[in-house]
Amino acid sequence: MPPVALTIAGSDPSGGAGIQADLKTFHQFGVYGEAVITLITAQNTTSLSRLEVLKPELVAQQIESVLVDMAPAAAKTGALGSAENVLMIAELAKRFPFPLVVDPVMISKQGGRLLSEDAVEALKRELLPRASLVMPNIPEAEALTGLVLHSKEDMLEAARQLYELGARAVLIKGGHLENDPVDVLFDGRPKFLASSRIRTRHTHGTGCAYSAAITAGLALGASLRDAVLAAHRFVHSAIRTAPGLGSGAGPINFFAAASKPQAED
Repeated sequence: MPPVALTIAGSDPSGGAGIQADLKTFHQFGVYGEAVITLITAQNTTSLSRLEVLKPELVAQQIESVLVDMAPAAAKTGALGSAENVLMIAELAKRFPFPLVVDPVMISKQGGRLLSEDAVEALKRELLPRASLVMPNIPEAEALTGLVLHSKEDMLEAARQLYELGARAVLIKGGHLENDPVDVLFDGRPKFLASSRIRTRHTHGTGCAYSAAITAGLALGASLRDAVLAAHRFVHSAIRTAPGLGSGAGPINFFAAASKPQAED
């Protein structure tokens, strides 16, 4: 049987981000995907026109329904919408016997808010300590730490601070840097993942695919570092070969080849 991975995230009808991106990424890595929906959006590559956050009891019921029947080997969170959803998932995560990747999605590619302001503190205080990995981009890391990040050294300091909040590892994504991007992984020791910048507007779903690819790697039994490296390669290839769909920030290429990380001995 294939390993199972779970995404707890929002829905993007254009298919470029959220649970749609996660499930496509799981499939590319040979992992069976389950999806719990936290919020529903009306969006495309140019705009987000509506957002409805689901009630925490409905989200919880979705999670419980898959845990009792097809428990995942790893899970991830994406856009959670409200402080109530954050707190509920943090409480359930106390009993998760599998690794949890937290992608603290706050703002959509089109600029719409996907996490209420009062939920940021709840995420920082309650959910981060349950995370095997938390992976903010630079604006999200700034919101979580209060720091201003201009360099990989700034990113490393932010990663250290988030690590001290209880996350077992932190990956800060450097796509918002001015020059070539550098991602900073800190799990007690730092690792820098550099790549060349690809000049394209088609980056919709990058963060979702990155976190989903890491989750897939963990479900396959790989170490965190190996899962991160495989995901980093996949996302760079998916951006480079983006199909050019849509008239705005189009999706990356979810057909990009994925090299599965090896399971730990």
